[in-house]
Amino acid sequence: MRRIMMIASLMVSASVWPAQQTVTLAVPGMTCAICPVTVKKALLKLDGVIDVKSNLGKRETMVIYDDAKVKVATITRATREAGFPSTIAGTKP
Repeated sequence: MRRIMMIASLMVSASVWPAQQTVTLAVPGMTCAICPVTVKKALLKLDGVIDVKSNLGKRETMVIYDDAKVKVATITRATREAGFPSTIAGTKP
């Protein structure tokens, strides 16, 4: 019985842990070598953003974030406010 209770409590607690997510943003305004740096600085200011990697050639930025602390809408708003409007190109858990 104890074992069942322990397993049940682990299952419940695991479902409430924050999840690390990845979103890829299309950022068509990134046109020079400084643009990805500007986008990265803006995104790393957000609580919950863990890492940012940009591909200037594809004009995309991959953001790893804690979905319990920051939402994708906040991430895209931050790029827009930095002068680089973005849209979601893809997501993965």
